[in-house]
Amino acid sequence: MISYKPFYETLLKKNLTEYYLIFKAGISSNTLQRMRKGMPITTKTLDTLCFILDCEVSDILYHDKTQ
Repeated sequence: MISYKPFYETLLKKNLTEYYLIFKAGISSNTLQRMRKGMPITTKTLDTLCFILDCEVSDILYHDKTQ
């Protein structure tokens, strides 16, 4: 199962909010809702988040083999 726990830790480390991502960076609120529910996002969205947050993919998600 894919976990987005690192995404929220990265937001906290960079002192950013979901509000910023939606209203300043143009990320869809639906995308953030999908991530909160553990649902899939596109690789394009993943690339965009990495660019906005200036981070690696591993700073946004990881594969949890125990689920």
